[in-house]
Amino acid sequence: MAGAILAIDQGTSNTKALLVAPDGEILARASRPMETSYPRPGWAEQSARGLWASVLAVIDEVVAAGHAVAGIGLSNQRESAVIWDTASGEPLGPCVLWQCGRSASRCEALKAQGHEAEVVARTGLALNPMFSAGKLAWLLDQDPTLRERAGRGEVKAGTVDAWLLWKLTGGRRHATDHSNASRTQLMNLQTLAWDPEMARLFDVPLTVLPEIAPSDSLFGQTAAGATTLPAGVPIHAILGDSHAALYGHGAESPGRVKATCGTGSSLMTVTGARVRSAHGLSSTIAWSRSSGVLHALEGNISVSGQAVAFVAQLLGLEDEAALTALAASVPDSGGVCVVPALAGLGAPHWNDAARGLVSGLSLGSTPAHLARAALEAVALQIHDVFMAMQADLGDVLPELNVDGGAARNDLLMQFLADLIDRPVHRPDTAEVSALGAARLAARGLGFDLALGDGAGRVFTPAMTSQVREHILAGWRDALRRAML
Repeated sequence: MAGAILAIDQGTSNTKALLVAPDGEILARASRPMETSYPRPGWAEQSARGLWASVLAVIDEVVAAGHAVAGIGLSNQRESAVIWDTASGEPLGPCVLWQCGRSASRCEALKAQGHEAEVVARTGLALNPMFSAGKLAWLLDQDPTLRERAGRGEVKAGTVDAWLLWKLTGGRRHATDHSNASRTQLMNLQTLAWDPEMARLFDVPLTVLPEIAPSDSLFGQTAAGATTLPAGVPIHAILGDSHAALYGHGAESPGRVKATCGTGSSLMTVTGARVRSAHGLSSTIAWSRSSGVLHALEGNISVSGQAVAFVAQLLGLEDEAALTALAASVPDSGGVCVVPALAGLGAPHWNDAARGLVSGLSLGSTPAHLARAALEAVALQIHDVFMAMQADLGDVLPELNVDGGAARNDLLMQFLADLIDRPVHRPDTAEVSALGAARLAARGLGFDLALGDGAGRVFTPAMTSQVREHILAGWRDALRRAML
């Protein structure tokens, strides 16, 4: 196969692009930061136009390297919702982010009406404002004409992947894949199709939703003039970013779990058949191919790496590196504990009302202790999801594979290995989500993309059980206080 795979990874903090040769060599890479607005407490949004502009910018940069592009793989931030005008392709509101809590009242009303058990049974997801359905309903409610227009086919809606696909194909294709659809709270995990009852419950008309297709489908081709790519480049993979990371780690069968440590964190493991969680996790679709669908179990943490940046800002530090250096100057947090419930608490606690908290302060506490506690909070949240996942699976998970920006932090990864008492494996390549999308696109095009030799670093547990239990006891107490 002549040409390379262009992998576009549109995330919450950054939009990235990799150009990957068939032998796995990265020929070019580009990145653009994303800007998030918080118009009200608990709300989070990005400009849908700005999001598309960031994709255009990274495409421009990698295309300038001069290599032929055989196909495109797309991974994307999940659950975030966009609606747009069918004719013009212009957005009709902001991109409402997965972190946003503006649909919390709708979710609480549905809970009060007794619908949560049915929602979980059909979609695998708890009634929580993280997921897309309530966001899409909110967007449609902002203009009294939108629902009428939607009935005439004048309005389209979807998650970020559907929005980007529409733009890449010049409006010729409105589609999503099973991994993204499974995060909307509108897809039935049994039928693998949009669920009319869920659409009615959330007041989202089926007419605005994209077609659902296997993750390795031919989703369309680039349109002339849409980007600096030539017309006709096939878009042959779409995956949610967490799913793409799992695929990038090569975890295609049960028994392996990965944690993507970014703005928030996601732990996911392939389960084959659906597993119904009894410990606060979600049933979801890992990915789908023409050969069938793989189910997965997932735990979503609302704020993790973002909490480190938040505390660094509070302390007047330049960046995470400065905070890490400060944290490393003390052997422990000195009893200080940070609960980063800056957007409520996700899995396995699912408490929208929880708010960020710092506990355990004394006259001996220093900025270094707070810095260390902020880092430790990321690992403590991952620990809770990891243990919930083991409980749901009824088996011991032997190790944890990690990726994402926060996974590059050695101090954090060692503390994580100590907490879960398992080896933590970090690959050399940081862009695992993009590589997962590239791998799937290559397979869709009929060839395998080299994965590399699995090199990286392994962090081995070194903490005593007594110290571990002392830390976890303090964390559990702080969690209780944050959820009062």
